[in-house]
Order: sequence, then structure tokens, then C-alpha cells
Amino acid sequence: MSAPFPASDATLELDCRGLRCPVPIIRLGKRYTEVAVGELIAVVATDVAARVDIPAWCRMRGQEYVGEDVAADGVPVYRVRRLS
Repeated sequence: MSAPFPASDATLELDCRGLRCPVPIIRLGKRYTEVAVGELIAVVATDVAARVDIPAWCRMRGQEYVGEDVAADGVPVYRVRRLS
């Protein structure tokens, strides 16, 4: 993993620390339309399944999986760009 993403790069941050599968994906699915097309959503998740689930959700929903990095506290951050 590279250096942490800057906190300001995502329009919406979903803090899913401590939540187990499938809750991070459910939250993403319910809230991604809160941002405009082209904007980023950051999903901060401790659940190991999020590493596979979020890219799969993006493929199924026609959204862009931008990548993974880490938050300042070491928790994985998954970036999604809204395409539609």
C-alpha cells in the first residue's frame, strides 16, 4: 500500500470500521447516490471481505473502483467513483 489518501479527496466518507459483511456494501449501495457523478466515495472498512466485495459491487453496479489505500489509523480505505 502507498501513502494515505488525503482526507479531502472524497466527497463522501463511509466509516464502516467494526462492521461485518455485508454492512459496508449495504451502506455503499444506499448512499452512493448522495454524491454527484464523477465524485469519489471513500469506504473505510475493517472487514476483510470489503477488499473483494467493493470492487465486485462496482463491476455489478457500473461504478469505478479507484483503488485501496490506508487511513491515518491504518484501516483500509476503498475508493469508488460514481459513474452513473
